[in-house]
Amino acid sequence: MIVVTGGAGFVGSNIVKGLNARGHDDVVVVDDLTDGAKFRNIADCAIDDYLDKDDFRMRIRDRSFDLPHAVFHQGACSTTTEWDGRFMLDNNFEYSKQLLHYCMQHKVPFIYASSASVYGMGPGFSEGAHNEQPLNVYGYSKLLFDQYVRRHAADAVSPVAGLRYFNVYGPREQHKGAMASVVWHFNRQIEADGEARLFEGSDGYADGEQRRDFIYVEDVVDVNVWCLDHTVSGVFNLGTGRSQSFNDIANAVIGWHGKGKIRYIPFPDHLMGRYQSFTEADMTALREAGYTAEFRPVEQGVRDYLDQIPGDRDPD
Repeated sequence: MIVVTGGAGFVGSNIVKGLNARGHDDVVVVDDLTDGAKFRNIADCAIDDYLDKDDFRMRIRDRSFDLPHAVFHQGACSTTTEWDGRFMLDNNFEYSKQLLHYCMQHKVPFIYASSASVYGMGPGFSEGAHNEQPLNVYGYSKLLFDQYVRRHAADAVSPVAGLRYFNVYGPREQHKGAMASVVWHFNRQIEADGEARLFEGSDGYADGEQRRDFIYVEDVVDVNVWCLDHTVSGVFNLGTGRSQSFNDIANAVIGWHGKGKIRYIPFPDHLMGRYQSFTEADMTALREAGYTAEFRPVEQGVRDYLDQIPGDRDPD
């Protein structure tokens, strides 16, 4: 049995699908389906059971849950505009701590989602304390847990791997709404009125030339499963290792549609000082751990995504 927390969410459901493709149907999905629309993400997945997040957390605390073969911990509040720190730290930090200690005690491999938000505005993006300066409480909750893992899991017998996701895009993200990737938003905009709306220049970047490390979700799944297969431990960046501009993304979407244009809109006041205008993962640590596969550039990833997205859209 393999547990995937947040298994009805974006990355989590893709991990479930990826495990299915590798012959695993003994998957237990843990999530919160208060937003029932997320069921669509796992409707085509083979799973052994579903548990509500609170029920699972209680069973872990009471030690009344059958030991899994591994845990992929993807469950979190990922809304970067959420400022309820008490909720965020309970949901993202305390819950993760409980699950970490459960897995360490029972020698269960534990692979979890961290975030590039821990780096704030950079300019450094390697896994070191000197680069870690989050801009919001979401990023802080992720950083706290990474720090906790470094202190408490260094001598763990079973693998403990944290993956700092950069800008992930791909199928099964439609439920995220405003927090969905720019690929999803640009695609909707081109379909609706033929234009992709990008921010004007900021932080010294020209219009639409703010750059981030965009990574396709299937590449993220491959690294997660590789960590399990190779008993890897540590906190690792997970991006492509190369930044690309928002203009690159918009042009890839326009190219796929064969129509559309870019329009630049004023940079929002509320994002001043809270916006990552540049990210680029330093992939040295993961490469040194032995991961050798290449990552898709946005031109390929956007095409792979949009080839699938008709079945990924919300009904009107």
